[in-house]
Amino acid sequence: MIKLTPILLAVLYALATYRFSVWRTHRELDAKSTELVDPQLRPLLDRLAAALELDRIPVYIYEIDPVNGLAAPDGRIFITRGFYLRMRSGEITPEEMSSVIAHEMGHVALGHAKRRMGDFAGQNALRTVLMMVFARYVPFVGPMIANMLTSLLASGLSRSDEYEADAYAAALLAKAGIGIKPQISMFRKLEEITGARGGLAPAWLMSHPKTEDRISALQKLEARWQR
Repeated sequence: MIKLTPILLAVLYALATYRFSVWRTHRELDAKSTELVDPQLRPLLDRLAAALELDRIPVYIYEIDPVNGLAAPDGRIFITRGFYLRMRSGEITPEEMSSVIAHEMGHVALGHAKRRMGDFAGQNALRTVLMMVFARYVPFVGPMIANMLTSLLASGLSRSDEYEADAYAAALLAKAGIGIKPQISMFRKLEEITGARGGLAPAWLMSHPKTEDRISALQKLEARWQR
């Protein structure tokens, strides 16, 4: 019979690790970010805010070079300096950038950051259980199998979150009169900018869905709206 003590310890360790990670992330973001003020982007953000019946949507610039957008656990939306400079250079349009912001708003609105805390604890507990079980039958490769299975689970949950945030963004962009075309073109540009083609890795090993799969999901969603 599997003892509960190691599982409980694994859950507590996961929760403590997650809390520390959130605290460290907040400190980093507070130290390296300022609120974004951009005359091209502000009218689009105002349209998103109006669609949600909000006064405004604050967005912050995170002073790092990699191209990325993120939703912090406290609900703030960040765009990296490297990403913002792509827009200032004309490589990315303000409408495309607004689609990224709408996507990150989806993560916040759908509670993905908060839910991830429970997911992380559960995955850590599952990994502990699997290691204990596999250690009896395949003692040498058991930990590798346990890690692989929990990684597959984590990747699947992450991809599900991305699809949900995509759908939220699409609905918000449509309601704001911006539409989903900038969202689709942004996906294609991000694929080129970041080189995120997925290579030979199968989709079920990736934390984000493949670009074509995300675009296909948006097109199907738009087709349902039109019908």
